[in-house]
Amino acid sequence: MKKTLSLLAFVLATGVVFAQKKTTTSATVVFDATTEKDALPKAENKTVIASIDLKTGAVAFEAAVKNFTFSNPKIQEHFNGAQWLNSDTYPAFTFTGKFEKGINVDLTKDGEYKVKVSGTLKVKDISQELKTDGLLKVAAGKVSVSSLFSVKLEDYKITGAPVDAGKIAKEPKVTVSADFN
Repeated sequence: MKKTLSLLAFVLATGVVFAQKKTTTSATVVFDATTEKDALPKAENKTVIASIDLKTGAVAFEAAVKNFTFSNPKIQEHFNGAQWLNSDTYPAFTFTGKFEKGINVDLTKDGEYKVKVSGTLKVKDISQELKTDGLLKVAAGKVSVSSLFSVKLEDYKITGAPVDAGKIAKEPKVTVSADFN
């Protein structure tokens, strides 16, 4: 966690009311690997660290693997286990990227902005390029972002009988959302 805090320290707001750099420690990531055969492989993590720089267009998040909660403890055990995310060896996954074509947001004006983000998603020490659509909202000077994308488990060497049997989606949906003050 020290690495995480050090990494995000450089993006702390300068105290200006409408600072260009914003961070939060309460972003949310939802992992949804449900299938027709099993509705249980869905988890949420509400303690994700996220940052956004409205001047440069840089965006980042880091999620502790063990902070994902499933309704079924056995699924949570498998999720953290060696064949899945191996959270003892790889305690977090990260995304670092930028808004494509930059970003030009007037924080004094409420509105919604469709954005495209590209960057690198790192899971289990495996980095893969990721491009996704997102939505950036401004309301009363507060910024929020959200995105929905899929990941291929095989790209991160996540395999096993539940995937092969169709109990776990081969391309789970991931939803990221963050509110910045």
